[in-house]
Amino acid sequence: MRVTRLRLRNFRSYEQADVRLGERMTVVSGRNGAGKSNLLEALYFACTGRSCRTANEREVLRFGADVVRLELWARDADAEHAVTVGFQPGEPKHLRVDDAPVERLTDSEARPLVSVFLPDRLELVSGAPALRRGHLDQVIAALWPARSGTRRAYAAALAQRNALIAGVRAGRASRASLPAWDAELARQGLALMRDRAEVVERLRPRFFAHAEALGLAEEPAVAYRPRSSAASAEELAAELAERTPSDLERGFTGHGPHRDELTFRRAGRDLRAYGSRGQQRLALLSLLLAEREELAAGRGEPPLMLLDDVMSELDSGRRERLMAVLRAGGQSVLTTTDLAHVPGAEAADVVRLAIADGAVLQAAEPEAA
Repeated sequence: MRVTRLRLRNFRSYEQADVRLGERMTVVSGRNGAGKSNLLEALYFACTGRSCRTANEREVLRFGADVVRLELWARDADAEHAVTVGFQPGEPKHLRVDDAPVERLTDSEARPLVSVFLPDRLELVSGAPALRRGHLDQVIAALWPARSGTRRAYAAALAQRNALIAGVRAGRASRASLPAWDAELARQGLALMRDRAEVVERLRPRFFAHAEALGLAEEPAVAYRPRSSAASAEELAAELAERTPSDLERGFTGHGPHRDELTFRRAGRDLRAYGSRGQQRLALLSLLLAEREELAAGRGEPPLMLLDDVMSELDSGRRERLMAVLRAGGQSVLTTTDLAHVPGAEAADVVRLAIADGAVLQAAEPEAA
């Protein structure tokens, strides 16, 4: 599926804009602060119904405006699809796909898949494990839409068990109900663990290949580290039961897939603790490229790739290798402050957009060598 057009109103610095993307590659240039990142965020928001930059979505509303509206058009082999997102602070979002209301855009197969690289997303490598778990579960949902409910079911069972633990601690409930919730949490948890293990095993060789190609040498690796070693729901339920006294002491469930970890390593050392910013950046980029390939293989089409300022910290050789990967297939939008940093930006099939002061001005001609 290819995104052909985005129309937006009152999003961040944009009062309004109407943008048409290239079939393969779109390069967005402009000075720092011009609104390039905001345009990528708008594309992501239109594809997913949420921001890739903030949990406080009031921030995406243009100052002085009342409502955000995003309209996105995309085409697959059979038809054109339209996605609409309306957002007003304090009100539920209005999400529509092909003019039909939906509860979540991510559950619809008639919307484009999307992947985003932002400098701020280095927290996916360096930050808390919950960020990596959440990202991994998003990849599972994109790769296998039918499994997207597993995480929600696990979260619901976890909330119920935690509420029961709180009730037992307060003397309002009996421990006799805990085994039933142990069994339900274990059933959903084992399914989630298996999905996570499977997707990381698929990503592992692709991550290695991209990391080496981009210069992250010395055995780069991504690995899934589950908190539990259970091979069955019964074993996981037994582990939960064994830890019930400590859970009652803490007041919450301290064991299970909600404590899993995804690690990035180089030369046997954890990049979260021992990697430089540059190494963490390459690890994140390698992960996203690996996911892009796996989604292309599993879903028949790679996601729209959004890359914000990805070239600024890469040397010329790595820029060339990255562009070769991006141009080999799929659709990409990348931002830059200098077109000279983007190999092949002058090619006839590349759409070039210039951004200034929150407006899409014109096609930007590459600078003369």
